[in-house]
Amino acid sequence: MFYPTLYKRNDPFALMRSLMRDVASPPNTYRSQTVFPVVNIWQGDDAMAITAELPGIEPSALEITVKDDLLTISGERAVTDTAKDDVWLRRERSYGKFSRPVQLPFNIDENKVEARFENGVLCVVIGRAEEDKPRKIEVKAA
Repeated sequence: MFYPTLYKRNDPFALMRSLMRDVASPPNTYRSQTVFPVVNIWQGDDAMAITAELPGIEPSALEITVKDDLLTISGERAVTDTAKDDVWLRRERSYGKFSRPVQLPFNIDENKVEARFENGVLCVVIGRAEEDKPRKIEVKAA
């Protein structure tokens, strides 16, 4: 899905790259096979929220960083232990280190960032910096 405010204003090709990725994906393919974790993003006037599905991951294995206008969710999903003689019949879940960058559409207030993890879902709420919020300009009659 296209989120016009999530692309950098100075990158005219971001939308084209996104469309090319969507077209290149085979039909009926679940996107999480190539992108982990899958995220949902909402934006309001004062804040934005990002949720990420992270099944089987402990909160202590996650790292969330913000630098400039980029939030990064990273961590590691441990390999499932199996007996030495066991043979995998199907192995669709990925394991190992992951990193998911999310472009932020506005300057943030570092004191207004909160992360919660519940039932395998990470929710990060990021507040917009006061100086970056749109201001209403009063028009005075001459």
